[in-house]
Amino acid sequence: MHLLDIDQLKTFVAISDTGSFTKAADVVHKTQSAVSMQMKRLEERLGKPVFERDGRASRLTEDGERLLDYARRILRLNVECLASFADAELAGRVRLGVPDDYADRYLPEILARFSRSNPKVEVTVVCEPTPMLADRIQTSDLDLAIITHVESRGHAEIIRKERLLWVSSQRHTVHEERLLPLALGRPTCNWRQAATERLDRIGRPYRILYASWNSNAVGAAVLAGLAVGVLPESAARPGMRVLGPSEGFPALPSCKIGLMRNRHESSALSDALAGHIVSSLDNLKGANIGGDDMMAAE
Repeated sequence: MHLLDIDQLKTFVAISDTGSFTKAADVVHKTQSAVSMQMKRLEERLGKPVFERDGRASRLTEDGERLLDYARRILRLNVECLASFADAELAGRVRLGVPDDYADRYLPEILARFSRSNPKVEVTVVCEPTPMLADRIQTSDLDLAIITHVESRGHAEIIRKERLLWVSSQRHTVHEERLLPLALGRPTCNWRQAATERLDRIGRPYRILYASWNSNAVGAAVLAGLAVGVLPESAARPGMRVLGPSEGFPALPSCKIGLMRNRHESSALSDALAGHIVSSLDNLKGANIGGDDMMAAE
């Protein structure tokens, strides 16, 4: 049996992440015709189609969806393998950006794994909201950034998907108030927009009591019983209660966590750290919090 081609799998994942052959061609630095030829050869190797036409766009077939999971795992192992052999020689500084929504949960594991393998590497960490981190990647102020993925912010490798949760305090009943008090992000926050759209859809009256980019501030208001908040599973804390349909809170979209790379200044250091990030997030389990386990994503 022929082995799968890593380069073809990389292009296949890029098409899935960007939603088009044209955008994927830019990501993998190939012409659109070369991308199309790669996918033709991949389908020939598998003996099954992985894309089907949907109007002017292409979408994954059932077999394509199955391949996507394998492709991501193969590419992750490839990066981790190469990084592990390069680790011993690495020295210098690498710049990582991460929103505070994820910092508490992700950074200890990532930095511990990476520093054990790379004792001579200095990691500079910048904690800012996703839009600012995406801008820093574009201006080469960062080498890597862990972000909340939104299509409009450019290409990112999807490395984890989490539930986005309605949360309140386990010791209070603020979620039962007629005019629901909310603690959310700034008006441009996608999670805030998703939450208010769903409350508007079901006609639930609410008021924004607290607004902050900082998830710790949102979490503090929630734990104090002052408001209901919206957080990804990784940012939820003990003492919080997950609210679901049984309490009248509609399901929220999933939270896609992406890894953005500085395409202008790629280095062995950033590639090595990227491998550790992907492995660390892949191994993390969901937060242990109370509430409705069926409060799931799309």
